[in-house]
Amino acid sequence: MRRIWRTVLLIGLLTLLTGLTAGCSSDIKMTFDPQELYSLPKLPAKYTELNNQINKILEGGAEYAAPVSGTNIQPVQLWDLDGDGREEALAFFRNAADEKPLKICIFTATGDTYELTATIESSGTAIYSISYNDLDGDGRTELVVGWRVGTELQALTVYALRPDGPTELLRTDYVKYGIVDLDENQMEDLVVLRSLPDGEGCAEYYVWQDGGLVSRSMARVSMTMAELSQQGRLTQGTLRGGEPALFVTGVVESAQTVTDILAMRNGELTNIVLSAATGVSTEVAMFRSLYPMDINGDGLTEVPKPAYLPAWDNSEDLYQRIDWNNYDINGKAQTVMSTYHDMEDGWYFQLPEEWFDQILVSRSVSADEAAVTFYIRGGHGQSPVPFLRITAITGTSRESKAVRGGRFVLVRKAETIYSAELLEANDSWSYGMTEDEVRAAFSLIATEWAEGEN
Repeated sequence: MRRIWRTVLLIGLLTLLTGLTAGCSSDIKMTFDPQELYSLPKLPAKYTELNNQINKILEGGAEYAAPVSGTNIQPVQLWDLDGDGREEALAFFRNAADEKPLKICIFTATGDTYELTATIESSGTAIYSISYNDLDGDGRTELVVGWRVGTELQALTVYALRPDGPTELLRTDYVKYGIVDLDENQMEDLVVLRSLPDGEGCAEYYVWQDGGLVSRSMARVSMTMAELSQQGRLTQGTLRGGEPALFVTGVVESAQTVTDILAMRNGELTNIVLSAATGVSTEVAMFRSLYPMDINGDGLTEVPKPAYLPAWDNSEDLYQRIDWNNYDINGKAQTVMSTYHDMEDGWYFQLPEEWFDQILVSRSVSADEAAVTFYIRGGHGQSPVPFLRITAITGTSRESKAVRGGRFVLVRKAETIYSAELLEANDSWSYGMTEDEVRAAFSLIATEWAEGEN
């Protein structure tokens, strides 16, 4: 609820700042006049004063420069940095005339007003991201800021807000980073992915010690930072024994994924799937726009690994099943689920193990329908026989089409209905399914909110 209120308040504040900057009146009144149903409630006076101070900065030649990636991308953000229950305001600017053009201005609430109490400045082309984390467990928030220094260079800086001003705790180049408690000491730690001087990729693990952040250990990763920076992703997850881990996925020329798994083993950051023989990860697979996730809801993180599932007509289309593997602390994989993923139509289907090497698949598209048909492979010159069809139906007549013939509805969405049909061969096949089993095995592919990464 507090996060929701902060969002509502911030929207109102930003609307007020925009309106006043354009010359609109700040006397915004609550009204239920039918002509003004969308008027915002009057905000506290301290936000008007905050707006006045921000306007002075803008009038001095600055412009808003909100972070371009990550979760926090508003030009003005509210956060309780010192743990006193009152939210500070942070505003992000660029002033091209200054030697250090990028600025983060921190305003502290004092009574009915806001005062500018600190400014963080840096050179570069953009503020890439900002994250708020209590890294030492003292109730005060440290600022983890990514700066876009050049076209292919980013710098990461961690600041502690002290009474005498912001103190820089760490500065390093980076491609991506994660905040995660890998050593399970109830304190957040920092894992930075970057290139070594020889061009190889590494993960460096920083912990809080003696009043600052220190490098505790380092582990090699398999992919280059170029392979990580484009479609790559960091995923916080859990191993089979309950240990926390950081899953690092790189994409090689949009054709293959390389997954490294970082965890603490014997007190050191370790890439648990790095092969001692080859020096690279054992987890290399075809890229299908899938990343590590908890696919079966067991609290553990699974890595997708595509396997060939042939088409019934021997076409060149690559129909694939996805084997989902979780891992123990020694990097040993265990397959917990296999699915057919229809990425084009947004759904997946859990495949019974008995179907492996027994089925073929085809996909056909017609007006307002996209159908995937599963076939019993057959043998000794026998033709494949269809036993199950799943169809994504759109268009104005989708409701009637979804129950036409032997079809039954699986899921309804705003513009699409997913239906299934058990075909004649299903009844006579020993591995056939019931309608309830089909419903239980069917799921929609969850679309992740594209908020970017730090």
